[in-house]
Amino acid sequence: MNGNIIVGQSGGPTAAINSSLAGVYRTAKDRGARKVFGMLHGIQGLLQERYIDLSDYIKNDLDTELLKRTPAAFLGSCRFKLPEIHEDREVYEKIFGILDKLDIEAFIYIGGNDSMDTIKKLSDYAIVTGHPTRFIGCPKTIDNDLALTDHTPGYGSAAKYIGTSIKEIIRDSFCLEYEKGVVTIVEIMGRNAGWLTGSASLSRGEDCCGPDLIYLPELPFDLKKFGEKVKNLLSSKSSVVIAVSEGLRLSDGRYVCELGQSLDFVDAFGHKQLSGTANYLASYVAGEIGCKTRSIELSTLQRSGSHLASRVDILEAYQVGGAAVKAADEGDSGKMVVLNRISDDPYQCGTKVKDVHKIANDEKLVPRKWMNEEGDYVAEEFINYVRPLIQGDVSPIMVDGIPRHLFRPV
Repeated sequence: MNGNIIVGQSGGPTAAINSSLAGVYRTAKDRGARKVFGMLHGIQGLLQERYIDLSDYIKNDLDTELLKRTPAAFLGSCRFKLPEIHEDREVYEKIFGILDKLDIEAFIYIGGNDSMDTIKKLSDYAIVTGHPTRFIGCPKTIDNDLALTDHTPGYGSAAKYIGTSIKEIIRDSFCLEYEKGVVTIVEIMGRNAGWLTGSASLSRGEDCCGPDLIYLPELPFDLKKFGEKVKNLLSSKSSVVIAVSEGLRLSDGRYVCELGQSLDFVDAFGHKQLSGTANYLASYVAGEIGCKTRSIELSTLQRSGSHLASRVDILEAYQVGGAAVKAADEGDSGKMVVLNRISDDPYQCGTKVKDVHKIANDEKLVPRKWMNEEGDYVAEEFINYVRPLIQGDVSPIMVDGIPRHLFRPV
């Protein structure tokens, strides 16, 4: 590798995204890259010529380990949709002019579906213009909805956090008794894919019965049947805990959270900001049954809980970062690194590269056969799939009783 590399982060952060950044940096330096630049706030920041030299922040092995344990996006993120090439060629001319000025040999973008759309468009422009820069996608999303990869870095740690939190919530819910019982509804991220919500099932074990109901967004949600099931559960137990996806929809296509409020904010990719599903359902249950209810929204906690990160997840995130650099160095472009599960017992997983055109703007959903017949819980196949991804711990580097992170002034 003779030139420079530039790397960016895009979309929602995870507890493992910076481990991929560390993998990109270390592998690039090991392969002879002169400089590794970091885009500040992704492609949007690059258009404003905002970038840093990562060697100013990663000076030794301790800094690398701190970065791997630092949540959120160290470089800052964005949700910026590149126009089609024929719609605004000037945007591409500006980006490639900046890449030329920095002598960029490889462009690595760490992100999810929308980020792979960026890699697809940039690599297409490079082909059309004969530009030598190579473009590689590095997978990241707690939603676990990228196509062609067994799973995505970030998902394992989020699943571990959710399984742990649900178990603690269940334990807490049994502390007090109420005459008509208590229903706790936990809202978990997931617009169209229920991988995160399904991970609530990980709380089930010898010392915990797990949530009573789990509702994924892949299936239409029936409000009346939901109320009847909750009522039946309360006839035999005093506490009911339910996990629901933020993206639950009725059979007519409306989001459940829209029943309680209007969804006004829409991002650059046309995604509505979802919130309030658990709150609405808790109000519905309270009104229909008259019992005490609680709504809990895990929100950003499930993606930022690096103190509870999965060791498998952190190691694989670092691995795909390095694999992205290796792919670019060996001449690949317009590709994304994917994780390829080789074995379940013992768990083994390797990397490959796949055409980003077959990944961008696609979504991998939970298979119907991985849910029970009633559609209110996941099947054992789901649990067997996710359990290897949450194994092991990554001890934070503690200072004065609090985890230390790698710091970059904003």
